Amino acid sequence: MKIKKGDNVIVLAGKDKGKKAKVLVAMPKENKVIVEGVHVVKKHQKATKRGEKGKTVEKTLPIHVSNVAVIDPKDSKATRIGYKVEGDKKVRVSKRSGQKI
Repeated sequence: MKIKKGDNVIVLAGKDKGKKAKVLVAMPKENKVIVEGVHVVKKHQKATKRGEKGKTVEKTLPIHVSNVAVIDPKDSKATRIGYKVEGDKKVRVSKRSGQKI
């Protein structure tokens, strides 16, 4: 999975298509990411203590990694990611502009 925590991404599909946001959590085993302010749903939560009332909680759910693309730092458009070896380090680069990410 080429998308990491902290990357700026754009959503390609779904109800939040076109939104630009930051990746909060990357889950490579499930191929999913949690993106800030994207795929937010309201969940009803039961009262946990006696005398307390139930409430509605907004929760950010994960979306599939194929529905997001990294934003190119040069022109702020969606790009794919490639790898380049510089010296003895492996560096992520934008396929669109060739800049480091």
